Amino acid sequence: MLRYAIGRMAQTVPLALVVCGLVFSLIHLIPGDPVEIMLGDGARPAEVEALRRELGLDRPLGRQFVDYFAGLARFDLGSSLRFRRPVTELLLAHYPATLELALASMLAALALALPLGILAALARGRALDHGSRLVALLGVSIPNFWLGPMLIWLFAIHFDWLPVSGRDGWASLILPAITLGTALAGLLTRMVRSSLVGELAQPYLVAARAKGLGRSAAVARHAVRNAAIPVVTVVGLQFGAVLTGAIITETIFSWPGIGRLIVQAIQARDYPLVQGGVLAIALTYLLVNLLTDLTYAVLDARIRLA
Repeated sequence: MLRYAIGRMAQTVPLALVVCGLVFSLIHLIPGDPVEIMLGDGARPAEVEALRRELGLDRPLGRQFVDYFAGLARFDLGSSLRFRRPVTELLLAHYPATLELALASMLAALALALPLGILAALARGRALDHGSRLVALLGVSIPNFWLGPMLIWLFAIHFDWLPVSGRDGWASLILPAITLGTALAGLLTRMVRSSLVGELAQPYLVAARAKGLGRSAAVARHAVRNAAIPVVTVVGLQFGAVLTGAIITETIFSWPGIGRLIVQAIQARDYPLVQGGVLAIALTYLLVNLLTDLTYAVLDARIRLA
């Protein structure tokens, strides 16, 4: 297992370097002069040159590349033009909120998808199965930019049960987590059902029943664990979608996370902060994929032995 983990980490490092290089190129791929875009058409030449010098864009491209990676090694992503604070400091201040929202939405999705998917597989072809598939289809189809305002109107304005926005205790987390986790819950419900249906037809389950193990115990001990392997993979892959979806959800609910910070940076044309936010989300996605691979190996010994 240790060798497998080291090998996966060794593969992740080059990917992380490639991601950092792509984020570096972000400001250079913008059509036109990024400095003039930041300052607007009315900027004076002296202001343009001063900002270009502040961002290091007056240096040769190779020097900028080296300086960028040297800054990454020191956790220095430059300074925000809008907030006049180090980008790293801003990201560290907002990252816990995004992580909290992402984990809460994943837990909400799993809490809904696992029982629905398992019950649908056990009741295959019956009314419960059709009902769970309908719920899953609705979850995948409803966009979060529509669901969020509807939840705010119903539970925060009409019934006055939950806060409208902000981050003030667990109650303010419920609506954003449901908004962000609904689509994932629909996808996972279908995945759990299809995976478990395949496992219920396997010979090992018949052998477990023949040895005297009850149906519920056989399903819980063997079928559910084996069916969880592709589900874990989907959860890891969908974490990136959760992070990108958090940009819209955080904006709707004024959640003080990295997603909302990126939107503010884009509106203010604060490219150093945009770069830092995109880099933080991309590296988090890589880290989650690494953890998914390790979890996959724990669940299935054949993976790490291979």
